[in-house]
Amino acid sequence: MQTVQDAAALRAVIRGWRSQGQTVGFVPTMGNLHAGHHSLIKLARDRADRVVASVFVNPTQFGPNEDFARYPRTLLQDQVGLAEQDCDLLFAPEVATMYPFGAAGSVSIHVPQLTETLEGAHRPGHFDGVATVVCKLFNLVQPDLAVFGQKDFQQLKVIERMVRDLSLPVKIMAAPTLRAEDGLALSSRNQYLSAEQRALASQIYATLQQVRDLIAKGHARTVAEQAATSKLLRAGFEPDYVAIRRAEDLSEPVEGEREGLVALIAARLGSTRLIDNLLFD
Repeated sequence: MQTVQDAAALRAVIRGWRSQGQTVGFVPTMGNLHAGHHSLIKLARDRADRVVASVFVNPTQFGPNEDFARYPRTLLQDQVGLAEQDCDLLFAPEVATMYPFGAAGSVSIHVPQLTETLEGAHRPGHFDGVATVVCKLFNLVQPDLAVFGQKDFQQLKVIERMVRDLSLPVKIMAAPTLRAEDGLALSSRNQYLSAEQRALASQIYATLQQVRDLIAKGHARTVAEQAATSKLLRAGFEPDYVAIRRAEDLSEPVEGEREGLVALIAARLGSTRLIDNLLFD
C-alpha cells in the first residue's frame, strides 16, 4: 500500500489507474481505525478495482466544546490495518492541503433541513464541516463509489443528499453497522469506556430493539421514545435524544406509520458520548 500526503501525488496515482480503465472505491475516515472501518474497506474492495482510504482529522466538524487536539491520531497503526485489508492507497493530507485558506476562511457547504435536527441540533455546525470535507475529498479522489457506515446514519443521509443536490458523479454505498457480540456498535469512542461502562454500553442496542418492538406492537411513537429514554436513564445514561424518524429523510412520521422507519439514540455514559441506530425494516 502506498501513502501520499499531497494532492498532486494522489492524482498521479489515480490517473495511472484510470488510464488502465480501473474503477476507484473510496473510504474517507478520521483514522484511529477498527474492524468497523475495515469492513468498509472490504466492501469497497468487493465493488471496485482499486481502493483509496483517507485519514484526516477534520477541524471544521469539531464544535467549540469538542477537543480537536485530543482526537486520537494513530497513523502508523492505521497504515498496518489498511494494508492488511488490501487497501491500495492511503491519502493522509495535512490541514493546509485540505484548507489552503485556513479552516475559518474555507468555503463551507450547508445541507439544509437534514442537518438541523438530532445530531445537528446538539452539535451545531458539525455537518457543515462533514459535508465540506467530504466534498473536498471527492473532488480530490474523484472516486466511482464511496462507502460510509450506517452507524453514522444521519451523516450518511447528509452525504447522500449533498451528492444528489450537487450532481456529484459518486455512488454512495451504505455499509451495515458492525457490532460486538453483545450488540454494541463498534466505535473509536468505545476505547474511552471503563470496564463497568463497557458492560452497560450494550443497553443502547437493546433499547433500540425495544423501540422497534413497541412500534411493531402498535404503540405510539411518543410512548416508545419515552419508554426508551426512561430505560436509558435507569441504566445510568444521559440521553441527548431517542427518536423515531423516517429513514429516507429523517422527518417525523405520523402516528400509525410503521414502514421505512429508523430509531436513533445519542447518549452519554460518563464522559463518553455514544450514538447508534436501528432500521425497522
